[in-house]
Amino acid sequence: MDDENLLTIGALAARTGLSVKTIRFYSDKGIVPATCLSPAGYRLYDVAALARLELVRTLRELDIDLATVRRVLAEETSLAEVAAAHAAALDVQIRALRLRRAVFAAVANRESTPQEMDLMHKLVNLSDAERRRFIHDFIDDTFGGVDANPAMVELLRSSMPELPEDATPEQVEAWMALVELVQDNDFRAAVRRMAEYQAAQRADGDTTGLHHDLTETVREDVGRALAAGIAPDSAQGGAIVATLSARYAETFGKADDDRLKSWILERLEVADDRRVTRYWQLVAAINGWPPVPDPEPVFTWFARALRAARAGQA
Repeated sequence: MDDENLLTIGALAARTGLSVKTIRFYSDKGIVPATCLSPAGYRLYDVAALARLELVRTLRELDIDLATVRRVLAEETSLAEVAAAHAAALDVQIRALRLRRAVFAAVANRESTPQEMDLMHKLVNLSDAERRRFIHDFIDDTFGGVDANPAMVELLRSSMPELPEDATPEQVEAWMALVELVQDNDFRAAVRRMAEYQAAQRADGDTTGLHHDLTETVREDVGRALAAGIAPDSAQGGAIVATLSARYAETFGKADDDRLKSWILERLEVADDRRVTRYWQLVAAINGWPPVPDPEPVFTWFARALRAARAGQA
């Protein structure tokens, strides 16, 4: 072997940036053994050893343990397999760091107490299944045991809040607020009353579902009235009520009379809880969906118009 092509341990250190102590450690452990010894007994390394040492340095800088490094060098496992495993591990670490960053930012925004910060951290670090359990428990408690509208129950269960891996502070805050909301006993009792009302309506023969089209019609017609400044108790307001009452009568198979108006008003009053809108707004914020508009102005106007129409027919 041409000694001119061999490197001393000092020269190897200069070429790789590793310390002599580190190279000696790798050599002693058989990870990068010396190619040969000089007549004076000093370790010498060839180009292959240099390449091997540079690979070891790279792998260690990526926090790959020595046992795995040894297997790679012995070709017991491929570099691609090691890279894939560590890429997956890094993904987990990155997600954890992003969530931690989002928690700290949310704590700063909310000026949270240490107790709130601890709870927030625990909540966001739950698994997806554990987070869903909060919502399923809420649905089971409020809709369980009564024959409520199955389409509503299915909508709730299929619209789970899914905290993304790169959650923003706003999404973390929304998740915290949602957990607080669904654990609020007063809110649960209110939703339970809605479920019981639905069950009573179903017992009377109402199996018509969620009525998305009807709700959208109310939003559009009343929205235009609000934009135009039409008073609920005006003649124009009465005409809008007449149009919408006819639509309700068609949808539910009922007579379009004063009893129908009273029934519509009853439905609006049962559903009149801003926390329901808050629930859907928080779910939308967590999932990155478009913001959910506040329906309160629309349905408040409609309820006033219904009362005015009934009073006019009395």
